[in-house]
Amino acid sequence: MGSATGSSPAIPMRRSLRFKVALAFSALTIVLLAAQALGVRVLAEAQEERLINALISDDMLSVLRSYQANRSLLPPFDEHLSGYVSAADNSGIVLPSSVASLSEGTHEILIGDNEVHVAIAPFGETRLYRVYNFSSYEKHFKEMVNALMAGTGLFALLTVWLSFGVSGLLVRQVAGLARQVKALRHESTALINPGRYDEAELIGLVDAFNDYHRRMAEMIAREKEFTGDVSHELRTPLTAIKTSCELLNQDPGVSGKSRARLAQINRAADSMHELVNALLMLARDDSAQHAEPVNLARIVDTTLTPFADRLAINSVRTIVDVDSRVQINASPSALAIVLSNLTDNAVRYTDRGGRIRFSYVEGRLHIEDTGSGIAEEALPHVFDRFYRAAPAQTELQTEQRGFGIGLSIVKKICDRHGWAIQIVSEQHRGTRVSLSLPVTNPESAAER
Repeated sequence: MGSATGSSPAIPMRRSLRFKVALAFSALTIVLLAAQALGVRVLAEAQEERLINALISDDMLSVLRSYQANRSLLPPFDEHLSGYVSAADNSGIVLPSSVASLSEGTHEILIGDNEVHVAIAPFGETRLYRVYNFSSYEKHFKEMVNALMAGTGLFALLTVWLSFGVSGLLVRQVAGLARQVKALRHESTALINPGRYDEAELIGLVDAFNDYHRRMAEMIAREKEFTGDVSHELRTPLTAIKTSCELLNQDPGVSGKSRARLAQINRAADSMHELVNALLMLARDDSAQHAEPVNLARIVDTTLTPFADRLAINSVRTIVDVDSRVQINASPSALAIVLSNLTDNAVRYTDRGGRIRFSYVEGRLHIEDTGSGIAEEALPHVFDRFYRAAPAQTELQTEQRGFGIGLSIVKKICDRHGWAIQIVSEQHRGTRVSLSLPVTNPESAAER
């Protein structure tokens, strides 16, 4: 079973301009801070290594000179390393025998948990090994670098907070413009004052919108005027047609097929009269502001009254399962037009001996018929203007088909009043129309 809904499509979630500006600013700042911190760390480590090498070089020159000048100052000779071993401090570090295989120069090796530097230089026919332990210095240096990185992270968080504040200032006037645009009505001639804005881009946007709004207001005014004029002009010939039908219906000389055609003309005039009323209501555009408590069961009964003859002729039963205490807050004229169009469709396409049922459940009015139904491929288009589905042939034949504009008007009225409408139908099984009409006295509905 297919369905068509008159509710608005789901709007995808979109990020605000302020969020996007803040996100871009924060991301750029964080990337720059991270690159700066990484660069500082690499340069600091390189500078540290150069400083250590310079200290070792100066110390080795001084030590070699002192040992060459006074050999009694030489440190103990290490048989495993085949050379003299001295230490720049009293760390007591013992070099492994593998150091003997290292070339002359400065090397950084790991002994236990300490990273030590070993300077190797020739001394006569042997070598001099001098040990430098900068572990405590390097530890303090790493702590300083880590503190710098942590400070960079905290500054990045501060930047995110500041970016949201700054972005709010940047888009403040854009948000103000959006509020003013939202407050405007389509037919209003009031314009937005560009003098309230400082940025040249916003002033240009305001001027462009004012021009567009002015043209739209003029177009809507012309359309409403034209619709109102045409609707008023149509009432005169429709009244003449209705009067002529009533007079001819009283003429005993009219009988048989002529009387049937006369009834058909009368029904068409009634449909046109309903259409004219709907067009006038849409042209006024003020019925949504005149909502009042409406007894739902009473307005359903009133809606069915003009269809009594057609229902009786075709032996179509009507069931009204609506509590007489249920009241809704709505415009009586708008609701009458909607119910009249929906009822007309139900009567038009229900077979002889069929059934039309009105029920009210959980804030929704359901109108169900046992008619010919609507093809599944036609359901998405039932609210389109001038679209007429091709239902299965019924006993009522082709004279009952409408102009394809009734449901389009129903959809416009429902959208204007916030009534969600849905149609569920299956060919040869019938159609159900559901209209959202919340009650004004929920305690009455709860007692049902």
